[in-house]
Amino acid sequence: MRPTIEVARGLIGKVLKHGDAFGRIVETEAYLSVDDAAAHSANGMTPRTRVIFGPPGHAYVYLVYGMHYCLNIVAEPEGIAGCVLIRAMEPLEGIELETRGPGKLTRALGINLRHYGCDVTRGPITVHDSKDGAVVEIAVSPRIGIQKSADLPLRFFERGNRFVSGPRFLTDVTSGRRR
Repeated sequence: MRPTIEVARGLIGKVLKHGDAFGRIVETEAYLSVDDAAAHSANGMTPRTRVIFGPPGHAYVYLVYGMHYCLNIVAEPEGIAGCVLIRAMEPLEGIELETRGPGKLTRALGINLRHYGCDVTRGPITVHDSKDGAVVEIAVSPRIGIQKSADLPLRFFERGNRFVSGPRFLTDVTSGRRR
Protein backbone atom coordinates (compact mmCIF):
# COMPACT_ATOMS: atom_id res chain seq x y z
CA MET A 1 0.00 0.00 0.00
CA ARG A 2 1.24 3.48 -0.88
CA PRO A 3 0.20 6.95 0.31
CA THR A 4 -2.13 9.02 -1.90
CA ILE A 5 0.64 11.29 -3.23
CA GLU A 6 2.69 8.28 -4.36
CA VAL A 7 -0.37 6.76 -6.01
CA ALA A 8 -1.09 10.05 -7.83
CA ARG A 9 2.47 10.15 -9.19
CA GLY A 10 2.46 6.44 -9.96
CA LEU A 11 -0.69 6.61 -12.07
CA ILE A 12 0.98 8.91 -14.61
CA GLY A 13 1.75 6.74 -17.64
CA LYS A 14 -0.62 3.92 -16.60
CA VAL A 15 -3.44 2.86 -18.92
CA LEU A 16 -7.07 3.49 -17.92
CA LYS A 17 -9.59 1.20 -19.60
CA HIS A 18 -13.37 1.00 -19.75
CA GLY A 19 -14.95 -1.39 -22.25
CA ASP A 20 -13.12 -1.16 -25.57
CA ALA A 21 -11.85 2.37 -24.86
CA PHE A 22 -8.55 3.11 -23.20
CA GLY A 23 -5.89 5.76 -22.83
CA ARG A 24 -2.70 6.64 -20.97
CA ILE A 25 -3.17 8.72 -17.81
CA VAL A 26 -1.23 12.00 -18.20
CA GLU A 27 -2.58 14.13 -15.33
CA THR A 28 -3.78 13.49 -11.77
CA GLU A 29 -4.46 15.38 -8.54
CA ALA A 30 -4.07 14.02 -5.01
CA TYR A 31 -6.78 14.71 -2.43
CA LEU A 32 -5.62 13.88 1.05
CA SER A 33 -7.35 12.88 4.26
CA VAL A 34 -9.62 15.02 6.40
CA ASP A 35 -6.84 17.63 6.80
CA ASP A 36 -7.12 18.65 3.11
CA ALA A 37 -9.79 21.39 2.96
CA ALA A 38 -10.27 20.83 -0.80
CA ALA A 39 -11.01 17.12 -0.40
CA HIS A 40 -14.60 15.91 -0.33
CA SER A 41 -13.58 13.91 2.74
CA ALA A 42 -12.66 17.07 4.71
CA ASN A 43 -16.00 16.98 6.55
CA GLY A 44 -15.71 13.32 7.40
CA MET A 45 -17.68 10.38 6.07
CA THR A 46 -21.04 11.09 4.45
CA PRO A 47 -23.23 8.93 2.20
CA ARG A 48 -21.56 10.61 -0.80
CA THR A 49 -17.98 10.10 0.44
CA ARG A 50 -18.24 6.70 2.11
CA VAL A 51 -16.26 4.96 -0.65
CA ILE A 52 -13.28 7.30 -0.06
CA PHE A 53 -13.01 5.84 3.46
CA GLY A 54 -13.26 2.27 2.13
CA PRO A 55 -10.57 -0.02 0.77
CA PRO A 56 -8.11 1.28 -1.84
CA GLY A 57 -8.55 0.56 -5.53
CA HIS A 58 -12.19 1.59 -5.78
CA ALA A 59 -13.77 4.34 -7.88
CA TYR A 60 -15.16 7.48 -6.30
CA VAL A 61 -17.34 8.99 -9.03
CA TYR A 62 -19.31 12.17 -8.47
CA LEU A 63 -21.22 14.77 -10.43
CA VAL A 64 -19.78 18.30 -10.51
CA TYR A 65 -21.60 21.45 -11.67
CA GLY A 66 -24.66 19.25 -12.22
CA MET A 67 -23.32 18.00 -15.55
CA HIS A 68 -19.81 16.47 -15.43
CA TYR A 69 -18.73 13.23 -13.79
CA CYS A 70 -15.30 12.99 -12.20
CA LEU A 71 -13.37 9.77 -11.58
CA ASN A 72 -11.19 9.36 -8.50
CA ILE A 73 -9.37 6.26 -7.33
CA VAL A 74 -9.27 5.55 -3.60
CA ALA A 75 -5.67 5.25 -2.43
CA GLU A 76 -5.45 4.87 1.36
CA PRO A 77 -6.19 1.88 3.60
CA GLU A 78 -9.76 1.36 4.75
CA GLY A 79 -10.78 3.96 7.33
CA ILE A 80 -8.38 6.63 6.05
CA ALA A 81 -9.55 9.04 3.36
CA GLY A 82 -7.43 9.76 0.31
CA CYS A 83 -8.09 9.58 -3.41
CA VAL A 84 -6.65 10.57 -6.76
CA LEU A 85 -8.60 12.52 -9.37
CA ILE A 86 -7.86 11.39 -12.91
CA ARG A 87 -7.71 14.73 -14.77
CA ALA A 88 -6.61 13.81 -18.30
CA MET A 89 -5.45 11.00 -20.53
CA GLU A 90 -3.90 10.48 -23.93
CA PRO A 91 -6.39 8.48 -26.06
CA LEU A 92 -5.03 5.16 -27.32
CA GLU A 93 -8.02 3.18 -28.59
CA GLY A 94 -11.79 3.55 -28.96
CA ILE A 95 -11.97 7.22 -27.95
CA GLU A 96 -13.35 9.83 -30.32
CA LEU A 97 -13.98 12.65 -27.84
CA GLU A 98 -11.62 15.12 -26.15
CA THR A 99 -10.08 13.80 -22.92
CA ARG A 100 -8.46 16.98 -21.49
CA GLY A 101 -10.18 17.57 -18.18
CA PRO A 102 -11.91 15.19 -15.79
CA GLY A 103 -15.44 15.75 -17.17
CA LYS A 104 -14.37 15.20 -20.77
CA LEU A 105 -12.40 12.11 -19.75
CA THR A 106 -15.40 10.43 -18.11
CA ARG A 107 -17.67 11.38 -21.02
CA ALA A 108 -15.21 9.87 -23.52
CA LEU A 109 -15.00 6.63 -21.52
CA GLY A 110 -18.71 6.43 -20.65
CA ILE A 111 -18.08 6.64 -16.89
CA ASN A 112 -20.92 7.86 -14.66
CA LEU A 113 -22.50 7.30 -11.22
CA ARG A 114 -23.15 3.61 -12.05
CA HIS A 115 -19.40 3.17 -11.55
CA TYR A 116 -19.35 4.62 -8.02
CA GLY A 117 -17.53 2.11 -5.79
CA CYS A 118 -16.44 -0.29 -8.53
CA ASP A 119 -13.14 -2.11 -8.01
CA VAL A 120 -10.63 -0.71 -10.54
CA THR A 121 -8.48 -3.82 -10.23
CA ARG A 122 -11.30 -6.07 -11.48
CA GLY A 123 -13.57 -3.91 -13.64
CA PRO A 124 -15.50 -2.61 -15.39
CA ILE A 125 -12.98 0.27 -15.11
CA THR A 126 -9.40 -0.97 -14.82
CA VAL A 127 -5.89 0.45 -14.56
CA HIS A 128 -2.95 -1.32 -16.23
CA ASP A 129 0.78 -0.88 -16.69
CA SER A 130 1.71 0.64 -20.03
CA LYS A 131 3.14 -1.88 -22.48
CA ASP A 132 5.42 0.64 -24.19
CA GLY A 133 7.79 0.88 -21.20
CA ALA A 134 8.41 4.58 -21.86
CA VAL A 135 9.95 6.64 -19.08
CA VAL A 136 7.63 9.49 -18.13
CA GLU A 137 8.91 12.82 -16.82
CA ILE A 138 6.50 13.96 -14.14
CA ALA A 139 5.97 17.63 -13.38
CA VAL A 140 4.25 19.01 -10.25
CA SER A 141 2.09 22.08 -9.65
CA PRO A 142 -0.75 23.24 -7.40
CA ARG A 143 -4.17 21.73 -8.13
CA ILE A 144 -6.51 23.45 -10.59
CA GLY A 145 -9.91 25.07 -10.03
CA ILE A 146 -10.07 24.94 -6.25
CA GLN A 147 -9.99 27.65 -3.60
CA LYS A 148 -9.28 25.72 -0.42
CA SER A 149 -5.76 24.35 0.03
CA ALA A 150 -5.08 25.75 -3.45
CA ASP A 151 -1.34 26.23 -2.95
CA LEU A 152 -0.49 22.59 -2.23
CA PRO A 153 1.68 20.98 -4.96
CA LEU A 154 -0.61 18.00 -5.48
CA ARG A 155 -1.15 18.05 -9.27
CA PHE A 156 1.02 15.64 -11.25
CA PHE A 157 1.31 15.56 -15.02
CA GLU A 158 3.47 14.30 -17.83
CA ARG A 159 5.76 17.13 -18.80
CA GLY A 160 5.21 18.23 -22.41
CA ASN A 161 2.22 15.99 -23.09
CA ARG A 162 -0.32 17.83 -25.25
CA PHE A 163 -3.26 16.05 -23.61
CA VAL A 164 -2.66 17.63 -20.18
CA SER A 165 -5.76 19.66 -19.27
CA GLY A 166 -4.34 22.60 -17.37
CA PRO A 167 -1.22 24.72 -17.45
CA ARG A 168 1.76 22.74 -18.66
CA PHE A 169 4.33 24.71 -16.70
CA LEU A 170 5.98 23.89 -13.41
CA THR A 171 5.56 26.17 -10.47
CA ASP A 172 8.50 26.43 -8.12
CA VAL A 173 6.62 25.74 -4.89
CA THR A 174 8.99 27.86 -2.84
CA SER A 175 9.06 31.01 -4.98
CA GLY A 176 5.79 30.66 -6.93
CA ARG A 177 7.66 31.45 -10.18
CA ARG A 178 7.09 29.57 -13.43
CA ARG A 179 9.89 27.40 -14.75
